[in-house]
Amino acid sequence: MNIILMGLPGAGKGTQASEIVKKFPIPHISTGDMFRKAIKEETDLGKEAKSYMDRGELVPDEVTVGIVKERISEDDAKKGFLLDGFPRTIDQAEALNDIMKQLDRDIDAVINIEVPEEELMNRLTGRRICPKCGTTYHLVFNPPKEDGVCDLDGEKLYQREDDNPETVANRLNVNVKQSKPILSFYDEKGLLKNIDGSKDINKVTEDVISILDDLK
Repeated sequence: MNIILMGLPGAGKGTQASEIVKKFPIPHISTGDMFRKAIKEETDLGKEAKSYMDRGELVPDEVTVGIVKERISEDDAKKGFLLDGFPRTIDQAEALNDIMKQLDRDIDAVINIEVPEEELMNRLTGRRICPKCGTTYHLVFNPPKEDGVCDLDGEKLYQREDDNPETVANRLNVNVKQSKPILSFYDEKGLLKNIDGSKDINKVTEDVISILDDLK
């Protein structure tokens, strides 16, 4: 079972990914994890990626695609994988298509967790953090007992700069533009499965697992 997991920031991909790998014996492979693994193991592509990153430059597609191919060819991914954070562009999607053909495998489904942007704004801008102990709160989902104050040490909570509404709105806009053509690409192939991510977390998990059960 070879799955791609998609969704805008705040849609709950991380939560659902952890539930999927509990239920199915496939590795959760994120772009960041792949890069860290390749760099740690000092593969040729890992060294090349590190050289770009050390210079503060974007890693070229051919290097990223090579690292993806290396990772999904490993033994633990031969029975399937859950790919998260790749592809991010049409070129990468087409490259992944070519990789799968070379490996004589197929992408079985693209799970896209949909949440209205207004709700995503509420989710992403509601986070508050204690500067002393690092405890994270959320104004809606996990509020402190006293407004604006850490339960553990009484420190005044703060909002990270990248959680402010303007930054979050920009991040969402960029991600919407980036994801639309990729979703269309997989929809045309009949692989796209849209999930309502605004439901209760457990219900979202049930919907995702139900789709994956049908693929077995």
